[in-house]
Amino acid sequence: MASRAAAVRDADAVGILGTGSCLPGNVVTNDEVGAAAGVTDEWITRKTAIRERRWAKSDEVTSDLAAMAARMALDDAGVRAEDIALVLVATSTPDAPQPPTATAVAAELGVPAGTPAFDINAVCSGFVFALTTAERMIRGTGAHAVVIGADIYSRTLDPADRRTVVLFGDGAGAVVLGPTMGGGVLATQLATFPEERELIRVPAGGSLIPASPASIEQGLHYFTMDGPAVRRFVESRVGPLIRSFLDTHLPDRPRPPHFVPHQANGRMIETLAVDLGFLPEHTHTTVRCFGNTGAASVPITLDRAAARFAPGDLVLLAGFGGGMAAGLALIEWQAPYTKGALAGAEPGHT
Repeated sequence: MASRAAAVRDADAVGILGTGSCLPGNVVTNDEVGAAAGVTDEWITRKTAIRERRWAKSDEVTSDLAAMAARMALDDAGVRAEDIALVLVATSTPDAPQPPTATAVAAELGVPAGTPAFDINAVCSGFVFALTTAERMIRGTGAHAVVIGADIYSRTLDPADRRTVVLFGDGAGAVVLGPTMGGGVLATQLATFPEERELIRVPAGGSLIPASPASIEQGLHYFTMDGPAVRRFVESRVGPLIRSFLDTHLPDRPRPPHFVPHQANGRMIETLAVDLGFLPEHTHTTVRCFGNTGAASVPITLDRAAARFAPGDLVLLAGFGGGMAAGLALIEWQAPYTKGALAGAEPGHT
């Protein structure tokens, strides 16, 4: 094991004690999103491997999904809300520009007054960025943290833009972090490539282009993405970053048997996994049922895969997307899971 992993074993290790996820009940089919975008179910499936996604109801907001996922993770971990010392929410679709969505979640959960709660926006890499932040904040303290990835992208999509509207779903995933006897989070790496930041964006709504009737009329509040350039980014930046990360932290061991990547696009995940040498049965996906859920995609998929992990298994989390950015976390699984089969799991995967 690399020296970094050994150092964690000798210190107060922090691991994932419980997981949870929340998906809206509104199932949206390819036929529904394809109609306005001028594409068919066959076209969407062939290009993305997505068959359906969940979109939030008009009265649901990001903090609603985040709080529900957090409650499930707390229940799974057997940890009380009053024992939580930190609440982090990774999102690029907050309830509002301010206050932080994490404050609404903290209030809903009933964590103690004075508990730090804040948002992290690293778009689709956000959950791993938040996990890394929380792990470093609580290591050696004996404290527990709730880390959530949550997004409602359906409200930022242009119904006529086939490049984006067919890809995205809404949801939230959460984990409870806390002290373990060993293992846990062995290594993390965060990277940002700001020269490519324009590949994915929502142009209006901030200080650069404040929301106005004109910005809305021009569609500047919609999510935009250069799909081919994003694919090139994954091939040229993300793949090599993962290889280097594994070579550094697992020089004398096989590659981790469990790979939980961001659910950007089913075809993209297939290519990335093959290039990295991960077997299909060990590459966990939820994209077919839920689409790309932004910062929620890694923790949702982790929650759906957790029943397959045994103590001592290695799990690689890989978030990547807007910024452009990537976040990696190598985890040695500790607690056994007794979760049964979950709705939305994909045959052969999660």
